[in-house]
Amino acid sequence: MLSTLIADFRIIFERDPAARNWLEVLFCYPGLQALLLYRLAHWLHLIGIPFIPRLISHIARFFTGVEIHPGATIGRGVFIDHGMGVVIGETAIVGDYTLIYQGVTLGGTGKECGKRHPTVGENVVVGAGAKVLGNIQIGNNVRIGAGSVVLRDVPADCTVVGVPGRIIYRSGVRVNPLEHGSLPDAEAQVIRALVDRIEQLEQQIQHIQQPQQKVLVPFVNSSFQTPHIRDSQMLNDETSSETRTCCLLENKVIEEFLDGSGI
Repeated sequence: MLSTLIADFRIIFERDPAARNWLEVLFCYPGLQALLLYRLAHWLHLIGIPFIPRLISHIARFFTGVEIHPGATIGRGVFIDHGMGVVIGETAIVGDYTLIYQGVTLGGTGKECGKRHPTVGENVVVGAGAKVLGNIQIGNNVRIGAGSVVLRDVPADCTVVGVPGRIIYRSGVRVNPLEHGSLPDAEAQVIRALVDRIEQLEQQIQHIQQPQQKVLVPFVNSSFQTPHIRDSQMLNDETSSETRTCCLLENKVIEEFLDGSGI
């Protein structure tokens, strides 16, 4: 227990550049205070003490704005930054050295019994306002972008953004946990692809509405050495093939977005 409390205290100095001295951290960091009270409530919960653990949790919520059910399992070195509005449910499991920002919910999706809250791996970053709901598995070293809503399992070493959450980055290389805000915008990419598609369709409609014109193309036939006439549509074969290739790539982006990109 003592080693866990020390790890909870030290991780703040590693991940928060605003932490200057131990006195400030101990008295002015609600995330740390909520964890300290949770550790006490969790221990009482494990030995079967009724009512008191929930009362401690309620008092911690009143003073810190962080609600952690005594039945939740939280590893060592977890840092709840700022803390206001964080909710961690009864059957949630949070791995070691996880970084949780304000407004995060590790909650359930219904009134089912048993394991109904997420299991979060080690070294996970959960961005501000993110919601991780249901009995799902979040792998190690995952980054969840601010405001995301995660409803499905996420494998290790991935970055998830959006509503619902979608995997937009996979890598075995660990990233700086403080850079959770520098994430690509999957929604913007799909909207851009759709806008490009609309522009292409509008151009095709305008081309169809125009009267077909014949153009002279001065190429020489190997048999008769005389010029031939080709329809203007034949001149656009190469352009149309490039357009089809572009459309296939955009289709892939849109399909991955609608399908959840692997989550």
